[in-house]
Amino acid sequence: MFRRRTALSFTAAAMLAATPLLTSCGTPHAGAAAVVGGQRITVTAVQARVDAVRAAQEKSPQAAQLIQASSDLQRNTVHSLVQAKIVDQAAKDAGVSVTTREVQQARAAAEKQAGGRANLEAQVLQTYAMVPADIDDSIRTDLTMQKVAKFYGADLQTAAGQAVVVKVLQGTSDKLGIDVNPRYGSWNSKKLTLDTATDPWLKTVTTA
Repeated sequence: MFRRRTALSFTAAAMLAATPLLTSCGTPHAGAAAVVGGQRITVTAVQARVDAVRAAQEKSPQAAQLIQASSDLQRNTVHSLVQAKIVDQAAKDAGVSVTTREVQQARAAAEKQAGGRANLEAQVLQTYAMVPADIDDSIRTDLTMQKVAKFYGADLQTAAGQAVVVKVLQGTSDKLGIDVNPRYGSWNSKKLTLDTATDPWLKTVTTA
């Protein structure tokens, strides 16, 4: 699964010092890391993911290396959560969905490819700063992206196909009206990324 990943980049990131929230209390943005289509991604949810990753990293023999490599964890966590919501909305607009069975099958294939469940979990922690509890969500988002691309006749392995999907997601992003807590950066609908994120959403495809 992760070897084929071309749609989403789950880059690692680091904890930031506390800064003011989006708006004052009493508004839909209070306590939000981001608001996507009126739905809040809470600071508490982001911090819970960050804490889980840090706890897993600290148990690793390569703890210092993993933590250093994920030096922007909070912002990239927000980044991936916003991306997932955009993909979900694009899927709704296209009338496509991913079943639990499809996620289970893809998870089993990923574990087999990695040489077992433990190896897969170690690999995603090291490569994507991801804990086991979040693997299925990552797989679901990847599969959803693939179905969205297929609906629009786009091949994510080509630059032309990626351009089609980017245009769709840009439109979805604009429609959702994404508002990000300044503590994590600002959302750029044209680039489909947080301006402070370390990786682009779609990896560049070069042609001969």
